[in-house]
Amino acid sequence: MTHDKTTPILTFRDLPSVNSLLDESAIHLLVEVYGRETVLTEVRHVLQETRSDLQNGNSDLTSIVFLIQQISQNLVEKFQLSLRPVINATGVILHTNLGRAPLSEAALEAVQQVAGSYSNLEFDLETGTRGKRQQHIEDLVSEVIGAEAAMVVNNNAAGVMLTLSALASGQEAVISRGQLVEIGGGFRMPDVMLQSGVKLVEVGTTNRTRLADYERAIRSETTILMQVHPSNFRMIGFTESVPLSELATLAHQHNLLCIDDLGSGALLDTAIYGLEHEPTVQESLAAGADVVLFSGDKLLGGPQAGIIVGKRAVLDRLKKHPLARTLRVDKMTIAALAATLDHYRRGNATTHIPIWSMIAMPLPQLRQIAEHWVALFGGFIVDGESVVGGGSLPGHTLPTALYVVPVASATQGQIALRDYNIPIIARVTENQLVLDPRTILPSQIEIVTAALRQLLN
Repeated sequence: MTHDKTTPILTFRDLPSVNSLLDESAIHLLVEVYGRETVLTEVRHVLQETRSDLQNGNSDLTSIVFLIQQISQNLVEKFQLSLRPVINATGVILHTNLGRAPLSEAALEAVQQVAGSYSNLEFDLETGTRGKRQQHIEDLVSEVIGAEAAMVVNNNAAGVMLTLSALASGQEAVISRGQLVEIGGGFRMPDVMLQSGVKLVEVGTTNRTRLADYERAIRSETTILMQVHPSNFRMIGFTESVPLSELATLAHQHNLLCIDDLGSGALLDTAIYGLEHEPTVQESLAAGADVVLFSGDKLLGGPQAGIIVGKRAVLDRLKKHPLARTLRVDKMTIAALAATLDHYRRGNATTHIPIWSMIAMPLPQLRQIAEHWVALFGGFIVDGESVVGGGSLPGHTLPTALYVVPVASATQGQIALRDYNIPIIARVTENQLVLDPRTILPSQIEIVTAALRQLLN
């Protein structure tokens, strides 16, 4: 029986042959993209599935056009890389599950430039001899932050392990019990410290630690007094902790090192934007810490990295340790981090680094975006809260305008947005599907609008 491409297929006899499908021009295009053997396998697979449907009495009619569409869709899904871009409409700015800080346009361009060609990663252009990759970032970090020296490793936990291994392996490090935090993925600070070969000495209690507690713990084996910023939780009520400046003074009185694991690594004052003040890297150095460690992809707003700054003599010891090579970063991380730091050097971080643009975004601007969706699709706006996330400023929020999507089922709507060609991650609040404009990049607003149109129409 002869059919045009849209004629319903009702029986086995109506099914096209493998060869006739391969002769279709649309299939020829798929062959150019995926290769003949891959497409042939998928053609056979779809035809077999259709035969099974017919045999089982499936009443859904199909056609050659539908078969070609199914083949194309299956190939797209099969070759879709697992790691994909998504749109964050949750209102969590540093969403760990969604990759934390998105990079600035300048950082993306810098990565593309060095990734798409050879670079002078370890080559000195002046002398024509081998160079050191840390040189591309050390001077810039030191300039922006005001540190004597700096180095970069692949994440902050790695920085802690390197620092302790190089400075105190086989010796003791003193830390408050209230700062023995568990970081993401179930990794606990005591485990990271012990893995570096350091003997952990806990002082004080969970909620109260005094300077005298540290002083009583100092022995001949003590090398480090350490502070860890409890960035992913808050302790309130009957609490007491030792200011970093006092801890550093005590350490230096006993010829010890003071290490500050700052975590989020803010370089700007968060209090300006209505948040609680987050200790900055500059403040830690000014307080006398010999080494300060922080992340690159949290409040700094750059790529995943562990940044170590401090006294030159101390960091020279870290750079010579064998772990330094195993934890080193690649050219793309260096390029992205350098471009991110350049925003701070130029004074345009709040306008060019996405997470700081989000933090600084005024409520009227957020409401304007939500009102645009209300005008197009209905629904309504409710007052809500955005959070910084990523273990930064827990319990502190920013006011936002949430768009409530007019769907019958919030859960089904949430799933449908995740199934969009660029997945949109929304949140359900009080059985309502809501989008927070704060964490949607400006270039993504129209994409979200198109997705809402498809969802609601």
